[in-house]
Amino acid sequence: MVGRKMGIAANIINKITNWFRGSPTKGMSEEDFAEWLGIGYRNKSELREVTYYTCMKILSETMGKLPIKVYEWQGSKGKVRADPDDTSKLLNERPNPHMTPSIFFATVENNRNHYGNGYVWIQRRISRNGSENVGLWIMQSNCVTPIYDNKGIFAGEGKIYYQYTDPLDGEMYVFPEMDVLHFKTSMTLDGLTGIPVRDMLGDVVEGASQSQQYMSNLYKGGMTASMALQYSGEIDESRIKLLQKKYDKYLSGPKNAGKIVPVPAGMQLQPLNYKLTDAQFFELKKYTALQIAGAFGVKPNQINDYEKSSYANSEMQQLSFLVDTMLFPLKQYEEELTYKLYIGTDKSCKFNEKAILRTDSKTQMEILAQGVQNGMRKVNEARELLDLPRDPDGDVLLMNGNFIPVKMAGEQYKKGETSA
Repeated sequence: MVGRKMGIAANIINKITNWFRGSPTKGMSEEDFAEWLGIGYRNKSELREVTYYTCMKILSETMGKLPIKVYEWQGSKGKVRADPDDTSKLLNERPNPHMTPSIFFATVENNRNHYGNGYVWIQRRISRNGSENVGLWIMQSNCVTPIYDNKGIFAGEGKIYYQYTDPLDGEMYVFPEMDVLHFKTSMTLDGLTGIPVRDMLGDVVEGASQSQQYMSNLYKGGMTASMALQYSGEIDESRIKLLQKKYDKYLSGPKNAGKIVPVPAGMQLQPLNYKLTDAQFFELKKYTALQIAGAFGVKPNQINDYEKSSYANSEMQQLSFLVDTMLFPLKQYEEELTYKLYIGTDKSCKFNEKAILRTDSKTQMEILAQGVQNGMRKVNEARELLDLPRDPDGDVLLMNGNFIPVKMAGEQYKKGETSA
């Protein structure tokens, strides 16, 4: 009998363990499991709030669509485009077998903004010739704990390690600082970990979610206001519940909008109107949305608020979005990638931020033509930007022959005086 009870208990523990491990045989949804434990379940994810989701989407997609270039310092030539290597192929072709670069950087950015920190494990292969970067793997931010070793327990005092707990089997791993790319939000008080926007604006985001839920309930109720049923005399409790059920069935929901409902003699339905305009509901909802967008650095026109925008103004807002919002994370990504992926080299990573400032075809051609004619760009550089093949004679700088160096200005007049 004791053995049978122990077998049942072990079976229950295995089921619970399999659920936490994400086993396909868990047989319960998240909601069912919470109810089984006696916990009232409600998904409070901030991503369900439309403005929060929109801001996360804009930031992650912006980061995902920016290509990365690798440059190398070559003495007198200065900084030139480096030849492709294994690491640059990881950044521009396939960080790991399961992700494209666009999805990879978008996922890292989502983790950085939602959790305050984004982590990437650098998979390296050690050989006689040194180490080689062979893969970049995203670590779930909520499973990573940075550890500052101030007593030298692991290897040396003052070093940082990252403790990662595998969500599938519960195994714990510790990685040294140089094996983990760590991207933080700008809001950090210790310089080691970032603070997510949702922690700083918890009440604002929750209020926006509540207003969204309120609107959803109005739609579900067919935009019908609550009503009071007036009657004379006494009615027992069972009769009251019967009337409530009856009028709830025939008055609520979109399908009952505009229908005529009979009311018994001696009774009267009185709507309890509470106008959204009186509460300035939409003004408050709009103000809350602007607060959330402002915390993320997202411009009003990017969350579909064009009240004070024009075509020209929207273009300037896009430039402002790059300078005020994206420049910091881009610089942080570049610094972290360069420091930990190109150890001991003269190479550096650079995002091509011009990808989000693309103009119309006519303006683009005029800019490229001016750059080529004034010796700022080579012909092949301009052709590459237009996705055209390189030309054998296109790697030279061109200049208008009428131009002369500044130090030679006025020399032509001196020659005239000498001949006279």
